[in-house]
Amino acid sequence: MVLVTTAVGFHLGSAGGPLFLPLLYTLAGTALAAGGTLALNQYMERDLDARMDRTRRRPLPEGRVHPGEALVLGCALLVAGVALLARAGEPLAAAVTAAIAATYLLLYTPLKRVSSLCSLVGAIPGALPPVAGWAAARGTLGPEPWILFAIMFLWQIPHTLAIGRLYRDDYARAGIRVLPVVDRDGRTTGVQAVTNCLALLPVAILPTLVGLAGAIYFLIALVLGLAFLWSAVGLARGGSTADARRLLFASLVYLPVLLAVMALDKLA
Repeated sequence: MVLVTTAVGFHLGSAGGPLFLPLLYTLAGTALAAGGTLALNQYMERDLDARMDRTRRRPLPEGRVHPGEALVLGCALLVAGVALLARAGEPLAAAVTAAIAATYLLLYTPLKRVSSLCSLVGAIPGALPPVAGWAAARGTLGPEPWILFAIMFLWQIPHTLAIGRLYRDDYARAGIRVLPVVDRDGRTTGVQAVTNCLALLPVAILPTLVGLAGAIYFLIALVLGLAFLWSAVGLARGGSTADARRLLFASLVYLPVLLAVMALDKLA
């Protein structure tokens, strides 16, 4: 998903069609940096991963990879990715990519053990890849990439809340304090899911209002947003794992379709 959102940001930020070679450099640097960041995250959370059913079979908890090897590999991939972006003439994209890694590893990862606000903090690095893609294409940032950031940010909250509700017991066993773990009755979780889906409705149509996408995108974004909101209302009213699974499915349909239509309906 990181590469997809970066590519969409690059495409939307390009004048006309995106140039193949700069896009290739952007995606290669992003892939290296993302791989390094994920490796370092698994290094930092290897003790938590060992307690969770969904992560205990990862290489570090199972002892198939030595922690020192993961640390060296993660650092090497991250540095290589940022360096490649910088050497490719994309210093702003390199800076945004470095900020993604820093906020993910230094803020989001340790905060998961401490506060349910971790999901809000984690949504920041998760929302920045299209900004990096835009920066790589344009070399500057205007209001448009921050609209993409806002869409990604607001989408992530109900998406991660649905995951948190589905795997609440697993997260609790590991001591990860996502909102569904500390909000046992689910009221706050439901309110947050609905609130962010409501906020996403007007934000998602902004690309048409600022001339980034056309009328087709506007209509599809509105329909997708209403369906996403309906799924969030279902979680708020029922709070069951089935409701959470429906919301997760809705989120997994919403974002790829929205981005695909936005890219296809791009205005020159």
